[in-house]
Amino acid sequence: MLAIIELVLMSAAALLILRAQGRPQNAETSAFQSLERAFGGLARRRGLAVFSVGAGVIALRVALILVLGIPQPRWNDEFSYLLAADTFAHGKITNPTHPMWIHFESFHIIEHPTYMSMYPPAQGLVLAAGQLLGRPWIGQLLITAAMCSALGWMLQGWLPARWALFGAILAALRLGLLSYWMNTYWCASVAALGGALVLGAWPRLRRRPSISRSLILALGLVVLANSRPYEGFVFSIPIAFAMLFWLAGRNDPAPALRVTLPQVVLPILVTLLLAGVATSYYYFRVTGNPLHMAYQVNREAYATAPYFIWQTPSAAPVYHHEVVRSLYEWELAEFEKYRTFGGYLSGVRWKLKSWWQFYLGPLLTVPLLAFPWVVRQRKMRLPLLICAAMAAGFGIQTWTLPHYFSPAICVLYLLLVQSMRRLWHWSRANRPLGRMLVRAIPVVACAMILLRVTAAGIHLPIEPAWPRGNLERAMILHQLRQLPEPALVIVRYRPHQDFDREWVYNEANIDGAKVVWARDMGRSGNQELIEYFRDRKVWLVEGDSPTPQLRPYSD
Repeated sequence: MLAIIELVLMSAAALLILRAQGRPQNAETSAFQSLERAFGGLARRRGLAVFSVGAGVIALRVALILVLGIPQPRWNDEFSYLLAADTFAHGKITNPTHPMWIHFESFHIIEHPTYMSMYPPAQGLVLAAGQLLGRPWIGQLLITAAMCSALGWMLQGWLPARWALFGAILAALRLGLLSYWMNTYWCASVAALGGALVLGAWPRLRRRPSISRSLILALGLVVLANSRPYEGFVFSIPIAFAMLFWLAGRNDPAPALRVTLPQVVLPILVTLLLAGVATSYYYFRVTGNPLHMAYQVNREAYATAPYFIWQTPSAAPVYHHEVVRSLYEWELAEFEKYRTFGGYLSGVRWKLKSWWQFYLGPLLTVPLLAFPWVVRQRKMRLPLLICAAMAAGFGIQTWTLPHYFSPAICVLYLLLVQSMRRLWHWSRANRPLGRMLVRAIPVVACAMILLRVTAAGIHLPIEPAWPRGNLERAMILHQLRQLPEPALVIVRYRPHQDFDREWVYNEANIDGAKVVWARDMGRSGNQELIEYFRDRKVWLVEGDSPTPQLRPYSD
């Protein structure tokens, strides 16, 4: 629906542009020129421009809370990240395995050798900062704003200041306000920030090596390694080769070794070494092995389908809950289908369609009219190589979602803005057709935001309702927290439950939580848990009911 609306708006803008060709300059054109002069003044103040993008994202999204609300977790990954956040916010690295862990078993967490999220720690640290400030979502708000600012800073290293600010504003409009990067608890903004730091530091480092720029590049690599390690590694390979060629003087003359060694090589190596030690210590505490990630522990304990298409499925483990079994059996079926030629092509088509809808849509497809000219530019070789490396990396994965590309979103916006620069100079019969098309893009982007916010305010169903998330679980959790006694909630599901709408997730300190969520294991199985939590009021919830309701377990 949103893509169709966007297509209609952009088509209408194109028709208006064509009808306006040949007419004398009017008030609207003069207004655009005045706005562009003011825009150029802000862009020349590079630091202020970068800050303004992030501050604008924060201000607008906070203002929209009145209409869109604050998102609640809904997907299994989000609850896993929030477990890490709660752990870090309480000053702990991980949590001991609970004696009743079998009742709390859920997706994307590990129960042994410790109780923790299976994901790398970066997103958990971001959400922990938000939790300490009042709500975990504050961390998501701040990191998404920082990502948009970082994209602007990155573009400044590659393009003129006006175009860098233009690209950052487009990213803020597309990703920073209404996308799931802002309105869920996924790690996309964190990884995108890391990629922007790396790609933004690289051209600056080539022009003038310095310790500060080397540290920024190394920091970006550390963020990638602790948010999306595989995709971050693939993203970094072309940059690593470009740096090696530069240091060797293969393409452009590099500074002398006495300059690059202390100002480039050593700062990067020392930073990566220290970060590697810290990350290894984290996994040592979580899994007992500094080289064994929590993700690997989780997959070894539950999954049968491997991550890459050439691998062989493993034997099924013993599952304690039918809903857990159903998820991993579905994964295996998807893996087997993906290994067939037809299944692989079907999966590629789905990925391309979903990624196009999220990242480009009809609006940002327009600049790609000039993409064939961008491909020929020598300056764009590295960004294009990064895209090729990411495509190859995704081609051998079993599952990919749009945010898996987040480390390279900086490359996408660099190529888009470079295409717009080329499009800007297109003319037809001495009429600035390209300029008007480029001007129309932010106008339509703002119109889409206004339309979506208005639709949310009047409850017009052009997209899923706001606020996003599992609102039923959030409402029941709020209700239970208002009661004087602590609660134990046993969640019961019907057969064929939607495993992407899970309720059984707990805080880091389960025994100290006001509300504890557990799986229904039958009357005799539940009894040992009720005995353990004998001081709690016991409730029952039908988790997959159309209208979930609390009722006393004794009923």
